[in-house]
Amino acid sequence: MSVNQQAHAGPPYGQPQPGYQGYQQPAYGGQSLPGAPQSQYGAYNGPMPGYQQPVPPQGYFPSLGFPSKGSPVSLNSDTSSLAPNFIGSLRAPPTSGAPPPASGASHPSGHVAYSQFEHGDVQNGIPASAAPMQRPPASQPFLPGSAPTPVSQMSTFQQYGPPQASVQQLRNHMAGMTIGSTAASAPPPAGLGYGAPRPPAMPGPPLPGQTVAGPPSSQPNHVSSPPPPSTMAGLHPGPPMSGLHGPPPPTHPPQPGYQMQQNGSFGQMRGPQPNYGGAYPGAPNYGSPPGPPPPPKRLDPDSIPSPQLNELPPQQKPRHRIDPDAIPSPIQVIEDDRNNRGSEPFVTGVRGQVPPLVTTNFMVKDQGNASPRYIRCTSYNIPCTSDMAKQSQVPLAAVIKPLATLPPEETLPYLVDHGESGPVRCNRCKAYMCPFMQFIEGGRRFQCCFCSCVTEVPPHYFQHLDHTGKRVDFYDRPELSLGSYEFLATVDYCKNNKFPSPPAFIFMIDVSYNAVKSGLVRLICEELKSLLDYLPREGNMEESAIRVGFVTYNKVLHFYNVKSSLAQPQMMVVSDVADMFVPLLDGFLVNVNESRTVIASLLDQIPEMFADTRETETVFAPVIQAGLEALKAAECAGKLFIFHTSLPIAEAPGKLKNRDDRKLINTDKEKTLFQPQTSFYNNLAKDCVAQGCCVDLFLFPNQYLDVATLGVVPYQTGGSIYKYAYFQLETDQYRFLNDLRRDVQKEVGFDAVMRVRTSTGIRATDFFGAFYMSNTTDVEMAGLDCDKTITVEFKHDDKLSEDSGALLQCALLYTSCAGQRRLRIHNLSLNCCTQLADLYRNCETDTLINYLAKYAYRGVLSSPVKTVRDALINQCAQILACYRKNCASPSSAGQLILPECMKLLPVYLNCVLKSDVLQPGPEVTTDDRAYIRQLVTSMDVAETNVFFYPRLLPLTKADVDSDSLPAAIRNSEERLSKGDIYLLENGLNIFVWVGVNVQQGLIQNLFGVSSFSQISNALSTLPVLENPFSKKVRSIVDMLQGQRSRYMKLIIVKQEDKLEMLFKHFLVEDKSLSGGASYVDFLCHMHKEIRQLLS
Repeated sequence: MSVNQQAHAGPPYGQPQPGYQGYQQPAYGGQSLPGAPQSQYGAYNGPMPGYQQPVPPQGYFPSLGFPSKGSPVSLNSDTSSLAPNFIGSLRAPPTSGAPPPASGASHPSGHVAYSQFEHGDVQNGIPASAAPMQRPPASQPFLPGSAPTPVSQMSTFQQYGPPQASVQQLRNHMAGMTIGSTAASAPPPAGLGYGAPRPPAMPGPPLPGQTVAGPPSSQPNHVSSPPPPSTMAGLHPGPPMSGLHGPPPPTHPPQPGYQMQQNGSFGQMRGPQPNYGGAYPGAPNYGSPPGPPPPPKRLDPDSIPSPQLNELPPQQKPRHRIDPDAIPSPIQVIEDDRNNRGSEPFVTGVRGQVPPLVTTNFMVKDQGNASPRYIRCTSYNIPCTSDMAKQSQVPLAAVIKPLATLPPEETLPYLVDHGESGPVRCNRCKAYMCPFMQFIEGGRRFQCCFCSCVTEVPPHYFQHLDHTGKRVDFYDRPELSLGSYEFLATVDYCKNNKFPSPPAFIFMIDVSYNAVKSGLVRLICEELKSLLDYLPREGNMEESAIRVGFVTYNKVLHFYNVKSSLAQPQMMVVSDVADMFVPLLDGFLVNVNESRTVIASLLDQIPEMFADTRETETVFAPVIQAGLEALKAAECAGKLFIFHTSLPIAEAPGKLKNRDDRKLINTDKEKTLFQPQTSFYNNLAKDCVAQGCCVDLFLFPNQYLDVATLGVVPYQTGGSIYKYAYFQLETDQYRFLNDLRRDVQKEVGFDAVMRVRTSTGIRATDFFGAFYMSNTTDVEMAGLDCDKTITVEFKHDDKLSEDSGALLQCALLYTSCAGQRRLRIHNLSLNCCTQLADLYRNCETDTLINYLAKYAYRGVLSSPVKTVRDALINQCAQILACYRKNCASPSSAGQLILPECMKLLPVYLNCVLKSDVLQPGPEVTTDDRAYIRQLVTSMDVAETNVFFYPRLLPLTKADVDSDSLPAAIRNSEERLSKGDIYLLENGLNIFVWVGVNVQQGLIQNLFGVSSFSQISNALSTLPVLENPFSKKVRSIVDMLQGQRSRYMKLIIVKQEDKLEMLFKHFLVEDKSLSGGASYVDFLCHMHKEIRQLLS
């Protein structure tokens, strides 16, 4: 694909852009956009007929890469063509009537925006082949008359220009191409804009060794309500964005129902790939012989159409920049994948198939490989040798979500009961029976697909083989025909060789002064009265088997006896917090239905008992120890729900001091801010995991709380942390209660152990996520819920073969919420390749970014943040340089060539680099950074995707009569129009941005007030008004909330208001106030890095 395609970005921005519709992932609701154009976007191959070429800016000498002031160049505003080596195009003035940038902001003449990086052309593609693909009939021939005409250059220019021959070659090449045009795909690129002109370009990312200072920005993510009046200090940071990717070019004819994309256009369909070993044995026949690969598209940024210079307002004339529409657009890639792959089910019968993107709403049919909802890989075609893997630098990793929620139309994994003998396994490597095992000797033995050992088939499991060597009962047994299934575990799989008791939930409430005064204690007690009726239950059980207990605490702990035979609850106080014990056994953990009246009485009394408390200090570690001891005494696993408000400074084990120090940022000691301040909590976490005691922590801080230390136990036990800074009842209760309800009700497995087995040649070497490891192979979690992922990295320990491919088997042993011991198995087969091109054609950028973010976020614990950032940039430059050197056909060094599947790698990587963990703004607190670091570590691919690259929807473009979402737009301020209202979501926050020129009628319909100035920033929900626009916007917000694992905080942002800084932090394609580069600048920087590696 060529990065310089014309604003191939579908419709011009004045029209709806193709966008994220509600994408359905595990539990994601959302409809596809009925009117979405199924167009095939032709690649852009040169200037539009009739567009005149812009002039180079003063003093810019491309071959030097740096502007040189005072160069002897004259610039005439009426010149209409461009010296061949200049890149990029000028943006036209917006048509929306927005004012030009402030006059002081433009650059002095002779100063060019991107001084730090050279601009070569930007382009991507797959190596050429002899058989070019046919264009659709809709394309119109490129008019030779509009090819760029040579410019009469002054002699000073000529010495820097490329040899004339290559320019001529390029022109000939372009003149022979066509521009695909369909109704939606060829808008003029000049800003038909959503809006205000782009602010003047700013210098790019800091080069190694440079430090960047920036004005303060306040950023949320997990955004807290504003702290007391004017200060923004408490707002939390919000990381930027997450990756989407372009599918690889098709090499087989597309499956029925997929529309074929032109080669080179943004977003090809990813059909079956080469090197599939034929159809899956006995499965319906998928796939057909490969066709020739598409020829590459190679474009010169010089040919990106630009408006005439004299059309620009005076402030914009000196700026000469790459047209942002000519570089890969996440929105376009998402839209193309949705159009190409959203209509057909994804059938998992073929080895090494790349699934649709996480943003595409698709259905999965399990035919032997686990659904991508359970496992996604960075590449589905892995190198045969470790040398090849090292050369490419593409990490081989899988993001596994073993208990993922499936949409209602998909079948949950079948539960298989083999009786007392238990599941059938390989004698040597202990892999579980799966579709890839080979039965031999008439079905009496089977050969393991992981280690090749031959094992006798137990007599009760014997079955004859048919003429193809497949068992006759193949389709009757889930473990032989499906990628995911469960086994009922026998007593051998249980602790101490006895079946587990059902788990328990213990609610532990901080009743110190802050918690009581803010109304939090009363709110929790009121909510628990009704919430206890919704504890998780197994399948068709009438009531939950989970027992509950209650503790309150400040400097001491209060346990409650709520035995059903009591008339009133009894309180027992333990003040010796140094040696924690549970003062009662019988009556502490009870069945909700039996003790309902006693529990209700207790929940009524707690807020009254502590209403006049003056105790401000709290303990923390003894609270966890108390819960752990209670579960030990009851001999069961379980979960502690701890509601906590302040730094635990009271005398007790695990006491902490305030060590927050912003002066450590950007020093070698910065890593200590992410590390726990004492090892006490690591040891406590280890004890909790051994007992199956999982901790979920709800934090309500008004100041520094040391999340890095308090989060250790939740993190290592597989639990969750929720944070509500500056909690205020009226604005935050709705979000907190929604999070609490979902957290209590969601599916969770207790006392879990996960192991990943691989076929010979690769092995699992590294693990990321919320868990504990006591050895090198077993991931142990006291609790594992349906939102948590474990990311596993693989390395070669031998050669792989293209014929046999590579296999993964993830086995999770856990106790269900009814106390049943189970094994959940997920299997996945991958292709192996000897050609690097096959690796690059089958990568998944979203998964790659998920892995890279987790790798970097772990790196900050042991290395300076700058080292981590540089390593990320270097690895990605190596990935792209290897592609350029080994897979792209030869072209000038001035071109940036990106693999089709990785064309979004630079934009997403830049978002990770700009995130609050790796590049905090001045308003981001230490606690926010620690919170985000832990949160991202167990996110799935869909969550990191929207977290790093938020979704931006123009609400004023929404069709009130349809169920669909308006088409998303790119995350940049220049896409916003003052007359519109936009919604931005990143999985933790929803911002509603209101432009200053929005029509009064719209403001009245959405906010129920008559003017812009009357809109209140304090709204935490949109008012319920009876009109179509209000209903539509509220339904969009509800739909987005339903797709996310946490309830997002709603923040109303008025243009030019102080909160706007916070909102702009999430416009991740722009330069950030904390010094992060804009997308265009970063792309140029990556290009420079790649060129250095290649030279």
